[in-house]
Amino acid sequence: QVQLVESGGGLVQPGGSLRLSCAASGSIFRFATMGWYRQAPGKERELAAVISSFGSTNYADSVKGRFTISGDNAKNTVYLQMNGLKPEDTAVYYCIHRIVTGDYWGQGTQVTVSS
Repeated sequence: QVQLVESGGGLVQPGGSLRLSCAASGSIFRFATMGWYRQAPGKERELAAVISSFGSTNYADSVKGRFTISGDNAKNTVYLQMNGLKPEDTAVYYCIHRIVTGDYWGQGTQVTVSS
């Protein structure tokens, strides 16, 4: 089993910044892809950004240029730096640890962008 602990969500004004963290523990797969999906009220869960163990990244078009994902393999932690936040970024953000046999999810952290 893999445990994912997220932190860093909160309330921020439009144009502001937040940094999410996700620490993985347990039966971590060395070559897993990790990252973030998000789910807004009434919408399906969607990709925000992911990073492979080799450092390759993939971003949703809606966050490109504003969000930056990074990882610290030594700490088994992935970060999402979110700048220029917009109200439409409001969602629950879920950390994911993806391996060939399936996905592990965190419990989610709320991000609210509002004035």
